[in-house]
Amino acid sequence: MSSPVDESLSFPRLQARSLRFTLGVPRNLTVSPDGSRVFFVRTPDGSSRTGSLWAYDADKGEETCLVDASALLGAGSEELSAEERARRERSRESAAGIVGYAMDDACEVATFALSGKVWVARTRSAGALALPTAGSAIDPRVDPTGRRIAYATDGSLRVIGVDGTLDYPVVEPDGEHVVWGLAEFVAAEEMDRFRGYWWAPDGESLLVERYDESPVETWYVADPADPSRAPVEHRYPAAGTANALVSLWHVRLDGTRTEVVWDRETFPYLTRVSWTSHGEPLVQVMSRDQKHAGVLAVELDSGETTLVRAQSDDVWVDLMPGVPAYAPGGRLVTLEDHADTKTLFVDGKPVSPRGLQIRRVVSLGAEGAIVTASQDPTQIHLHAVGWDGETVPLAEGPGVWSGDERGGTAVRVREGMESPVPTVTVMRHGSTVGTITSHPLDPGLHPEVSFLEAGDHGIRTAVLFPRGHVVGSRAALPIIMNPYAGPHAQRVLHSAKAYLQAQWMADQGFCVVIADGRGTPGRGRAWDRAIRDDVAGVTLEDQVTALETVIDTYGGDVDRSRVGIMGWSYGGYLAALAVLRRPDVFHAAVAGAPVTEWRLYDTFYTERYLGDPAEQPEIYDAHSLMVGLDKVDVLPPLMIVHGMVDDNVVVAHTLRLSSALLEAGKPHSVLPLTGVTHMTPQEVVAENLAQLQVDFLRTALRA
Repeated sequence: MSSPVDESLSFPRLQARSLRFTLGVPRNLTVSPDGSRVFFVRTPDGSSRTGSLWAYDADKGEETCLVDASALLGAGSEELSAEERARRERSRESAAGIVGYAMDDACEVATFALSGKVWVARTRSAGALALPTAGSAIDPRVDPTGRRIAYATDGSLRVIGVDGTLDYPVVEPDGEHVVWGLAEFVAAEEMDRFRGYWWAPDGESLLVERYDESPVETWYVADPADPSRAPVEHRYPAAGTANALVSLWHVRLDGTRTEVVWDRETFPYLTRVSWTSHGEPLVQVMSRDQKHAGVLAVELDSGETTLVRAQSDDVWVDLMPGVPAYAPGGRLVTLEDHADTKTLFVDGKPVSPRGLQIRRVVSLGAEGAIVTASQDPTQIHLHAVGWDGETVPLAEGPGVWSGDERGGTAVRVREGMESPVPTVTVMRHGSTVGTITSHPLDPGLHPEVSFLEAGDHGIRTAVLFPRGHVVGSRAALPIIMNPYAGPHAQRVLHSAKAYLQAQWMADQGFCVVIADGRGTPGRGRAWDRAIRDDVAGVTLEDQVTALETVIDTYGGDVDRSRVGIMGWSYGGYLAALAVLRRPDVFHAAVAGAPVTEWRLYDTFYTERYLGDPAEQPEIYDAHSLMVGLDKVDVLPPLMIVHGMVDDNVVVAHTLRLSSALLEAGKPHSVLPLTGVTHMTPQEVVAENLAQLQVDFLRTALRA
């Protein structure tokens, strides 16, 4: 059920207020081992950002608020440390209150951070207790036995009893730029590894990451709107420069520790860590060029490692969520490419069927794995894959599915085209027992989307006209391409929620087109790797192909002489690239937070696609927006938008491009967003920015 729409508010204001209509929706779902309860985080409505911890009783079909974060905060506002703000920026977390939690194996004890404090809750009763911890706490996690909680603070990793006794550091910084227990920048930003420590199954020790940023270049992120404020030092590993030095240690509760040993010269990246009760800890390490990875078993007493699975690819090895890991019985589970299919491997042998592209391993059980997977890349389904290869779909119907099951209880989360509100269904022993309530804000509109497959590659393309538009009316609407289209990211899905902003944009008098070209996920190895060394050329070519297909399909309903393009981050890069390289096709662009010079972007992402800038300078030159400006006769209208305190795509990207354009005599507009990072969660800023972009494109395209 949606919260009612406030008709006095614009759609952009509603979207910003609701964090893209995610508030009020259950998230972080955990099924208890016995299947009796489902735990989740949810805000009280579709506009409050303060999440609380809830439980759903699968036998009674009742929801209970276990911890009300607003009550814990009282009249005070939430306070976050600079480290916690940075961590949330890496994970693109804009909500507040309880945004995540950790539980013991029995799901009897939960812990979470709130306003810099460690809180503990007993899940059989409501309420929570703040523990008397030192410093501002980050990422608290209760051990699997439910006795102790570890948390990171001020570069240390500390442990405290769940009753609040004996708070002490198990490891402390041994250098000015050393941090224990947190993920380094590239791990959190690019590897989808947000953790820096892992409890032993018996709760008696931990594996802890140590990173030293001293070799990493220091950049300075300033807020020009406040000249009295000193710039913030930020260690940023740009392409071709030094990364943080990362190691892993087995740390006992008395503070003694043993380093986990592997060839860090050859494999400097620590990409995955898994520690289950089914075998020794597993770590995945990777070479700097990302063409080789090793899955290593760790012998705890000595720290020595044994290679249990070598992974190699002549372009790059993919990192996959949920693996590598040991399943019950000690089976080694990985996801690897086989017959152009992302395949579930068990003990080095492929078991899932060809053509079923596995996206994620959700959980591992005695009989097999639960995974999300695609046959059609626009849809994601849940499957059970047995160790013998038998594969069974777990949910019927089109859309984007996720969920989990334990102890006879299954949770099924579905996003479909018929409603922008996800459904969260709970099943007990195969029978539906109820749904967990969702109450996001009502966006006040429902997307009307048509899907196409463009060109020889079958580029999945979504097309939106103004609601009520009659195809064949020959309205000759201007076209707005609205891609992300960057590597390993996807926008064209059978989920109505994904197209709310695009529909609002179309309702302003445009035909909006979203296309997922080569490099986007769910299509197999050859599709992924087609962008290597030519990300710009391939992704731009695929946008042009999608555009031509739309023009061929809709004829007089669209006007090929009025084509704009807009996007953010990689989409911003692509938008600027389009008007610089193909002004014959694209007649206006809005480029938000664009990477303009890839030598200024981080190591792990950039080098995966473009290699080492010292070895392939010509590739980097070919991808720089500052190169070749003298060949642009007339630059179509271009507006560049950038947050001034962005520490991911720093504002230097936009400033350097603007300077180069000015030097080349190419008129353009720059819109600086003061106090804004790579995200723009500020409500009024987001609303006005959306309208400014529409007005700019309407004027530029004579709409």
